[in-house]
Amino acid sequence: MKKILTLFAVVGLMAFTSCEGPEGPPGRDGDKGDPGYVNEIFEVTFSFTSANDYGRTFELNPVIANTDNILVYELVNTNDGIDTWALLPQVYYFPNGTAQYNFSFSYDQFSIFIDSDFALNTLPASFITNKTFRVVIIPGAVYNKSANKADYSDYNAVIKKYNIDDSNVKKLN
Repeated sequence: MKKILTLFAVVGLMAFTSCEGPEGPPGRDGDKGDPGYVNEIFEVTFSFTSANDYGRTFELNPVIANTDNILVYELVNTNDGIDTWALLPQVYYFPNGTAQYNFSFSYDQFSIFIDSDFALNTLPASFITNKTFRVVIIPGAVYNKSANKADYSDYNAVIKKYNIDDSNVKKLN
């Protein structure tokens, strides 16, 4: 009787360990050895005009998870090839009031726009022409688990904290 039970046990073990199903679809590559998320960074340059209602909306493809976060930085200066970035919103003071670059996002798009307490068509050309912004996507898997969050106002601290490679930034049209 023991031999029969042992035989059934061995046959059952072999049957269950050799089962294989169809291969699932491939997933996205992980970032720096952490599977399941990818840090992304984009750069956009455009002019704010009355034709685009002083803002632009860009599609996110692929879409981001509902736990992901987006940070947007304005290029405020370049000195000896070193860029200086400022986190949006950025408020500026003019003789006739205040204006600020701001942004919003959802899982499939982000928008960069100007808010103002005076007529936007009176803004100086330097404030609305050929402005460059960096958009950093921080996956919720990383953002929500980090006990010591980066200083989000410091672009370089964010890049370092979340191991984001910004040496080949994607430029969006």
